[in-house]
Amino acid sequence: MFTPRAFAQTDLQWLDRLLARDPFVTVLTTGADGLPELSRLPVLYRRDGDRIELLGHWARANPQARQGGPAKVLVDGPHGYLSPSWYPDKEPMARVPTWNYATAELRGQLHTFDDEDALADLVVGISDHFEASVGQHWRFEPERDSHRRQLRGIIGLRFEVEQVQLKLKLSQNHPEANQQAAIAELERLGTPHSTELAQWMRLRRDEAATGS
Repeated sequence: MFTPRAFAQTDLQWLDRLLARDPFVTVLTTGADGLPELSRLPVLYRRDGDRIELLGHWARANPQARQGGPAKVLVDGPHGYLSPSWYPDKEPMARVPTWNYATAELRGQLHTFDDEDALADLVVGISDHFEASVGQHWRFEPERDSHRRQLRGIIGLRFEVEQVQLKLKLSQNHPEANQQAAIAELERLGTPHSTELAQWMRLRRDEAATGS
């Protein structure tokens, strides 16, 4: 992922934020024909210091479920269009339109597994996590035959992250007045996307200002 120095971020707290916001990631591998293959799927995110792993599963019928080894995972963040008309210095600096966004590219090793007990533990963890996120209490019950039979249809994955590339393109290459104006205009638009992007721009600016 092309990342100019101005937009590079090394604080893994931003990766925490990205995956808390949207754990539905893109898994990229190289198929037997040498062409890229991808799947979109939800994952559990675990980080202990610099040690990071993602856990999830494919449908067994998915050809990518038979792959392992080097892989990439793409993590989505907020994004949106910025008009040059918003900037106080638009005329003297000949400002042009741009697109702000936050994203991450993870590189590492992909491991697959189909051990029934390991799959049961994985599905329990995933369902407990996401049920809690919507205020519900459904549970996968591996002791029930009707539940356990469902495991035959999936293959588990564990992605061990070896490299994290975080990119925050949030107007930090602009003067403070431009940043403030862009945030204000995004907030004025009042859409969920524009409001969230403004929040991330403000958070990055405030943390940079305080050195936190």
